[in-house]
Amino acid sequence: MAVVKSAPLNMSKVLSIIMGGGQGTRLFPLTRDRSKPAVPLAGKYRLVDIPISNCINSGMRRIYLLTQFNSASLHRHISQSYKFDHFFGGFVEILAAEQTFTDTSWYQGTADAVRKNLVHLLNHNFDYVLILSGDQLYRMDFSKIILQHVSTGADLTIATLPVPRKEAGSLGIMQINEDLKITRFVEKPTEPALLDSMKLDPALHDDLEIQGDQEMFLASMGIYVFNREVLLKLLDNDYTDFGKHIIPSAINTHKVFSYIFQGYWEDIGTIRSYFEANLNLATELPAFNFFDMNAPIFTRPRFLPASKINGAEIDHAVVSEGCIINHCHIDNSIVGVRCLVDTGSHVHRSILMGCDYYETEASIKDHTDKGLPRIGIGKNCRIENAIVDKNARIGDNCHITPHGKPENMDHELFFIRDGIVIIPKNGVIPHDTKI
Repeated sequence: MAVVKSAPLNMSKVLSIIMGGGQGTRLFPLTRDRSKPAVPLAGKYRLVDIPISNCINSGMRRIYLLTQFNSASLHRHISQSYKFDHFFGGFVEILAAEQTFTDTSWYQGTADAVRKNLVHLLNHNFDYVLILSGDQLYRMDFSKIILQHVSTGADLTIATLPVPRKEAGSLGIMQINEDLKITRFVEKPTEPALLDSMKLDPALHDDLEIQGDQEMFLASMGIYVFNREVLLKLLDNDYTDFGKHIIPSAINTHKVFSYIFQGYWEDIGTIRSYFEANLNLATELPAFNFFDMNAPIFTRPRFLPASKINGAEIDHAVVSEGCIINHCHIDNSIVGVRCLVDTGSHVHRSILMGCDYYETEASIKDHTDKGLPRIGIGKNCRIENAIVDKNARIGDNCHITPHGKPENMDHELFFIRDGIVIIPKNGVIPHDTKI
């Protein structure tokens, strides 16, 4: 087993790159008007706040975010959230896909996105490149993976997570030797015989502090550390994606090591995984702890008033700032910023993303005169197993539930994905509607 030496390391030698994601079709309709990293999380955050905060907490303050699809709200969030001072340096900057006189194509994959931005990246002095995904929920001290990368003399280090057999078939699985060197990689192995050949050697469980005796597999987390010159060499081709092309090729030609992470990690890739990861935050002991002030999660400061609760019953819920919650019942739910929930409503196992603004009296009157509801949740509504996106207008006496409906369907007023009803951003549900 490789031993990581405890030595100081200058994190200013690390350049961090966060991938802004593709079209985000599996998170549709949450990605209809925004990119995946801009999707709201835990009431007041965005998914992109997680990797950026992990970088800042790890002492890495030079961060690029590569974007392409529906990136306007993401750009606005970054510009309003992350401003470093002039004395200590650092930045969080957007590198948007662009057409040039020599290249009119958009990003074809993660590797292609980095390759197309080398002209910007190489303006900086750095020894190592940390490449991250913009849509995962986890807390990691990246200085540890950098330290191991340097200590092992690796060309490339891949963060991996021990997972049981039932999860291995949907992930990229690594095989390692006793020195943590990766010897084999298989993308989403499903055949039982192939899976058997990829399982982690039980003799390594004790050294890796893996509890229990069940068979485990090492899954790629999509987090990579490259030496500068190695990255340039590996990108000197037409390969478009790190996970599909660059990594499998590099294992045969370079020193590729595994950094084994054993904390909480969730890939927010589908509506179901997004829904369950959010609702878990409302439990008494959530898997991800936003209250850890040793490594806080940063986001945009909104300077909103504290939430006002008027006789409501709230049980196991996260309530963000700026809300007005009247005589209603909310349980096992996430309540976003500026959320308005009126009298008599019942919200169960749902995510209310809240609003971007407070509606004016003139706007309320104008909508009322037209028979339309005001922004927020109206009176005497029943909402369960649902996601209500930002600025939605839910009228009085509405009933929203996926019960008795298909797992996936599209409607002019709503969508159902993975058995969860989704009211889209700026959606309007008229009074007395039954979904």
